[in-house]
Amino acid sequence: MSNTSDENNKWTQVIESGHSLFSLNLKEVWNYRDLVYMLVKRDFVTSFKQTILGPLWFFINPIFTTIMYVIVFGNIANLSTDGAPKLAFYLAGVTLWNYFSSCLNNTSNVFRGNASIFGKVYFPRLVMPLAIVTSNLMQFGVQFLLFICVTAYYYFFEGNIHPNIWILATPFLIILMAAFAMGMGMIFSSMTTKYKDLSMLLSFGVSLYMYVTPVVYPVSSMPEKYRWIADLNPLTGIFECFKYAYLGVGDFNLSMLLYSTIVIFMILLLGTIIFNKVEKSFMDTV
Repeated sequence: MSNTSDENNKWTQVIESGHSLFSLNLKEVWNYRDLVYMLVKRDFVTSFKQTILGPLWFFINPIFTTIMYVIVFGNIANLSTDGAPKLAFYLAGVTLWNYFSSCLNNTSNVFRGNASIFGKVYFPRLVMPLAIVTSNLMQFGVQFLLFICVTAYYYFFEGNIHPNIWILATPFLIILMAAFAMGMGMIFSSMTTKYKDLSMLLSFGVSLYMYVTPVVYPVSSMPEKYRWIADLNPLTGIFECFKYAYLGVGDFNLSMLLYSTIVIFMILLLGTIIFNKVEKSFMDTV
């Protein structure tokens, strides 16, 4: 009888704080995949609730931003696009940058923005950053579709872009961007639980970071003495590979992508360690 009683009294879920700082608890996160889906659905609904144009904002943002870049950087500043059509070149940068910046900004506010939820119910905290990078994929998907339509026009009707086999690396590039944004976001989210002014520094820093990333210019157009800045930037390999794959332009080689992969993996690992450490006590400081 005692054995039967012990089996009936087994817990289905054991919550403990003694997990390793290096632990991602992916099995536990997978068990909460329905929660990820609910959070993604919530983000989509709340983003366009009580709006006039709804999901059309996914198109409006990159279209107007790209047009502005064409006018300012392409026509007034006359920056090089390595021979690629200006509209396609700037749209490629805008599409990637919008996804990265949205993921980073939203992930950096995980602890402060969800403190009320974290203090009431248990679930793996890693669910929140994963839900954010997944939710932003919807916006990226729509903008990426717009980019594909533009490149298809130039390819079939103008013939001045040259896509290649590196197109197949697109899913990997997206994963790298998501991992980088998630890693940096978790670091800043953990730090802002004690130092709240870092959130303002991040917003300012992200704006500046765009200009050291080849969003509106190719790396080949940078003066040689400043090229080291682009070489140190983990996003450089991603952006250059993406533009080279779809437009056939850019100063891209495999070593750039390998460097980006290694650095991003290290940042994600560091972010996970800090995130796991802070999640145990952040309610005392947030």
